[in-house]
Amino acid sequence: MIGYVTLGTNDMARACTYYDALLAELGAKRIMEGERFVAWGTDMQSPSLGVITPYDGKEACRGNGTMVALVVRTPAQVEALHARALELGGTDEGAPGERFKGFYAAYFRDPDGNKLNFFCMGA
Repeated sequence: MIGYVTLGTNDMARACTYYDALLAELGAKRIMEGERFVAWGTDMQSPSLGVITPYDGKEACRGNGTMVALVVRTPAQVEALHARALELGGTDEGAPGERFKGFYAAYFRDPDGNKLNFFCMGA
């Protein structure tokens, strides 16, 4: 059902450097670029993640209670990707671990403060 998600940024170059490296770990690459946005995905028919400078010209701000969850296959991937997100300049919002039976996740914020997580089911 989800086609794409965009996250606001106030520093497009920094955001692109961060997501180029982080999302490459999932096999994603830039699939669309414009004057104010860049989107990453595995192909044009699959969901994608993008960063964008706000259309209204105001500063981008993170949503309180907003989070993007990125599914992976194994707990080991959750752990490795969470570590990579932090290594690239993100901040920890919850170390890798089982949150409830069968749901393994790790939470982080990107350099703009947007909250994301990597998770897998059936862990």
